[in-house]
Amino acid sequence: MGMNPLQWCGSHSSCPGDTRGAASSFHGRCDSPSVSLQVLDAVKKHGVKLTTVLTTHHHWDHAGGNEKLVKMEPGLHVYGGDSRVGALTQRVSHLTALKVGSLSVKCLSTPCHTSGHICYYVTKPNSSEPPAVFTGDTLFVAGCGKFFEGTPDEMYKALIEILGSLDPQTRVYCGHEYTINNLKFARHVEPSNPSIQEKLAWAKAQYDRGEPTIPSTIAEEFTYNPFMRVREKSVQDHAGETDPVRTMGAIRKEKDNFRVPKD
Repeated sequence: MGMNPLQWCGSHSSCPGDTRGAASSFHGRCDSPSVSLQVLDAVKKHGVKLTTVLTTHHHWDHAGGNEKLVKMEPGLHVYGGDSRVGALTQRVSHLTALKVGSLSVKCLSTPCHTSGHICYYVTKPNSSEPPAVFTGDTLFVAGCGKFFEGTPDEMYKALIEILGSLDPQTRVYCGHEYTINNLKFARHVEPSNPSIQEKLAWAKAQYDRGEPTIPSTIAEEFTYNPFMRVREKSVQDHAGETDPVRTMGAIRKEKDNFRVPKD
């Protein structure tokens, strides 16, 4: 499907490309001004044409490179779910369908971190490769974004009802790589969960090798991500709640004040 990132631009951006066979487009998120040139370098390296920018939300570390990129490559289509997105050319909403090269893109509205946050679910028709979803600051490996403009109920719907209903093998490409710290909090919430222990050991080894911990899959997130596990009794017991939405709010508040151990 060509959905492996062409490059991992720091901790804030993945730049996916469709570069196989007859595909003639490169598409990606340019999350900060500093990666605009890296995106164009990747486009040149792969011999494709940059046509489309998919922006998850308006924060500067996700949309800050849009205006510079549009100046460098006039005619780009910049999609987003919020009028605050820099250089926006087309606003999308929940279930808006796009075609980028040979890839099909479905826009998923996931408000909470910001009111206009969009995740992008990407498939390639007639391909055996699993789908991918680009989740910005809604879903991280073993974590989720802060509730800057939303509520626990909105994040519950975003994580469980929308992203959680995707194909379990969908690869998750998030906007920041907070994996180790997120897993340490997950361990705090569920100290007896072996999936957390195994993923944390793996993530530390990846870090030591200088390798990324992204992507994960939707199925994996349900085994170790406490925000995806708010319906589990062990997580609810830790939060002192029996309702999953209230559990979501309680563990987000706890995470915001969590001191990450140095182990």
